[in-house]
Amino acid sequence: MSRRMVCLRHGQTLWNVEQRFQGHTDIGLDEVGVAQAARAASLLASLRPTVIVSSDLRRAHDTASALARLTGLDVFVDKDLRERGGGAWEGLTREEIKAGWPVEYEAWEAPGGEVVTDVADRVAEAMTRWSGRLDDDGLLVVVSHGAATRLGIARLLGLPQELWSVLGSLGNCSWSVLEEGRRGWRLLEHNAGTLPEPVSSDDSPAVTADG
Repeated sequence: MSRRMVCLRHGQTLWNVEQRFQGHTDIGLDEVGVAQAARAASLLASLRPTVIVSSDLRRAHDTASALARLTGLDVFVDKDLRERGGGAWEGLTREEIKAGWPVEYEAWEAPGGEVVTDVADRVAEAMTRWSGRLDDDGLLVVVSHGAATRLGIARLLGLPQELWSVLGSLGNCSWSVLEEGRRGWRLLEHNAGTLPEPVSSDDSPAVTADG
């Protein structure tokens, strides 16, 4: 048996619906998000996870807690699994960002925000750290955020930065599955759990379905 990791994005928030950059702002799930978390939990519980770890932000932690209630597991918290910090853009819509910072919008680099490579490094390091706690046949569920999860997976897979956009963004309460092999981690599933649909995320417009 080999170690596996499920990377689950949090459920929907009001700011997702309004297409506002959330970043480190601590927004809770809306009613739809709560229902999404319950549905995802009912599916993922059947995989018999052995460890659950979450970002410290409410939208992720509440999503993780829905799975914990079904599995009887505790939710560990790791701040390194937070979303990419959005600096001056947090709370603003895509339209407001594009109007106010047209050059930065094209590069998706927020003034005062986190550098994309820094996010990839911290999330991948957290994933590696927590996967190290697994037994040989264990399953880790990492509950995080759209951009943070995608960037962490890309770094974990060893993709060069110019190819990170080949991984599409994750829908709310969708997940990716990775398995550890002799040569490192490999991607088994991506954005699973729902049919393809428009994605509202803090991720770059180049990789989101509605970008």
